[in-house]
Amino acid sequence: MTTTEIGAPRTRKEDQRLITGHSRYTDNMVLPGMLHIALVRSPFAHAKITSINVEAAKKATGVVMVLTGADVADEQGSLPCVWPVTPEQKAPSYPAIAIDRVAFAGEIVACIIGRSAAAAQDALDLVDVEYEELPVVLDLEEAYNDTVLAHPDLGTNLSAKWILDSAAAGTGKDVAEALATSDVVIERTYRQQRLIPAFMEPRSTVVDPTSEQITMWSATQVPHIVRLVLALTLGVPESKVRVVAPDVGGGFGGKLAVTPEEIITMIAAHRTGKPCKYTETRSESLIAGHHGRAQVQRLKLSATKDGIVTGLSVNLLADMGAYLGIITSGIPILGAFMYNAIYKFPAYRFECNNLFTNTTTTGAYRGAGRPEATFAIERLMDDLAAELKMDPIELRRKNWIKHEEFPFTTVAGLEYDSGNYEAATDKALELFGYDKLRAEQQARRASGDRVQLGIGVSTFTEMCGLAPSRVLASLDYAAGGWEHAQVRVLATGGVEVVTGISPHGQGHETSFSQIVADRLGVPFDNVEILHGDTQVAQKGMDTYGSRSLVVGGMAVVAAADKVIEKAKTVAAHLLEADRDDIEFTAGRFGVKGTDQGMTLAEIAFAVFSGHNMPDGFEPSLDSDATFDPVNFNFPHGTHLAAMEVDTETGEVSLRSYVCVDDIGNVINPLLVDGQVHGGLAQGIAQALYEEAVYNESGTLVTGSFVDYLIPSAADLPSFTTARTTTPATTNALGVKGVGEAGTIASTPAIVNGVLDAIRQFGVSDIAMPCTPSRVWTALQEVALNDTSSETTGAVR
Repeated sequence: MTTTEIGAPRTRKEDQRLITGHSRYTDNMVLPGMLHIALVRSPFAHAKITSINVEAAKKATGVVMVLTGADVADEQGSLPCVWPVTPEQKAPSYPAIAIDRVAFAGEIVACIIGRSAAAAQDALDLVDVEYEELPVVLDLEEAYNDTVLAHPDLGTNLSAKWILDSAAAGTGKDVAEALATSDVVIERTYRQQRLIPAFMEPRSTVVDPTSEQITMWSATQVPHIVRLVLALTLGVPESKVRVVAPDVGGGFGGKLAVTPEEIITMIAAHRTGKPCKYTETRSESLIAGHHGRAQVQRLKLSATKDGIVTGLSVNLLADMGAYLGIITSGIPILGAFMYNAIYKFPAYRFECNNLFTNTTTTGAYRGAGRPEATFAIERLMDDLAAELKMDPIELRRKNWIKHEEFPFTTVAGLEYDSGNYEAATDKALELFGYDKLRAEQQARRASGDRVQLGIGVSTFTEMCGLAPSRVLASLDYAAGGWEHAQVRVLATGGVEVVTGISPHGQGHETSFSQIVADRLGVPFDNVEILHGDTQVAQKGMDTYGSRSLVVGGMAVVAAADKVIEKAKTVAAHLLEADRDDIEFTAGRFGVKGTDQGMTLAEIAFAVFSGHNMPDGFEPSLDSDATFDPVNFNFPHGTHLAAMEVDTETGEVSLRSYVCVDDIGNVINPLLVDGQVHGGLAQGIAQALYEEAVYNESGTLVTGSFVDYLIPSAADLPSFTTARTTTPATTNALGVKGVGEAGTIASTPAIVNGVLDAIRQFGVSDIAMPCTPSRVWTALQEVALNDTSSETTGAVR
């Protein structure tokens, strides 16, 4: 088939409405008689609710109703976790509105429904809540030791312990033996700080109960999942609930949830009988929207004296926050399969302890478990290289899977289908000028330059395209990983594509249009993509885990191919030819060896008229398909960062950044570049800028963008990006996911670069983010230790 669209750098067709103000976000919704919701939130991280007095709020001008947890106790149910990672998993009840106890600062204790947003907000201070403060647990080590219990009724902070052992699974050797018998063992503890998905559009929900079917508009990544959970939690027939995700301004996993606010808005609409809207403030988003990362990684890596890795042990403390969201417990488990990364580890053991704390619930954040794993192993490989006085690239070459060894079954039990780490690394080194920068680094060290140069290395792979349903079943996830699509050919020859994928900024309308335009040979502008509405796209598993193209796109391809097969039957009948003699090329059905033929548009109109159809043929070309992947797919790449560190002030500067990613075949290079650039910004932000911080009482002190620092374009350089291509073997287009690649690889590249600049002074670790203060402090501490050693005569 002639390809004219796939691979073309098309600008996004959806941008026309997005940048001209013709988009429709949830908060733009204005319905007749609509009421507005404001939420009273606990200022305490852990407390009993001893009393709530709402009488003054009820009497306030413009207030229609006030609801407490007691008022809705029989209706609100408990928000579910659909991923019980072990049969013994413990989970507290998770009410949308707290009834008698709060477990984190920001938890909802009352709902005010007003005739205007201002009236509802004004009444917040009129609700008088009395609390009895309880001890809080914030630190993961303290949580692990059950020093203080986040939920005393559970008797422990441990929600679940999950173990993957290569020896027990039959995929590798015993780790304890590898650690005991190897030449070199390095032991490290790394910290993944808590992050906040700072999406552009705050979460918003509107519910209209005035029709036979209840309609919810929500700024969500997962309208189909929201619909199902609403039905199960509130006891509403699923057929009576319609969920629409209109234009959604970013998600990054932060809108992969079913939220208390969605439940509350449904209840408010039911109680009042009127449309109700809730839109969070930015501070509410930072305080109460779910957070990401938040782990302590305790690691051991063993190797021979020549640098061949022999074993890896991971003991993880993972912060669940106060409650389990729909997939909270499974996020660290996803990382379990990626700690071995691109390396040939003979032995591996992973143990994860999911722990409750009195903090905001955690959940998916761009990469969801895989960035944490990549950070750990890439930090370890650099530390091992330093221990062995070996170039970090050389060490990686000794241990990675070679291109001729694919497909390769890893020590974690995954089968990597394709890859070429050598090609990606060689290209990255060339673009980066690696040897020249190493020479400059040595010159700066020799001259004692105040500003030292560090070179950060990060190689990575990830499992994305979540996920084969049978794999999710083996991990006790409640749902599947399939995706659904429908391709409808209109009488005039245009095409409508209905997809269960629900975009929030990725450009699906453009990339899916390109795929269908090529597959069916129709003009790009004649393809319309419909999504995000459970009444239009009735089946779907939505968008997360870089699954849009490699799962959702494959469903579209399969549906388009069914259209072609149906059209061949009609073409054979109309052209009076044998069906086996019908060829399809670039939108035209022809008879082999002749110039007879018909376009898809001509066949579509013939089917529409229905005047001359084959016997028994249903007059429709429309086709549905459901695609369930046979495997994950495994993009990979090499990222290199040149970092400059001022040893007198601790200031860190990113001088240049090169990444070469292999994502298989590319549908649209502009979209790919956008995904990579955005991912890099988020990964670099974790390394240098972002951190959610609680004080000792459990109050989030980074509750606004004044305190929670995210980088702007001015803080980042122009990135040099390039690609190598090893097509995936598990899907028809040979594509791999790209949505999370930049985030996964960039964080360790930056931190490795910072440490490479100052490791010579004895600094071996800096907790993220590597702020000037932390870098300066680390340098001062080693200098002080050196002085102390010289004074006391200690051996250095």
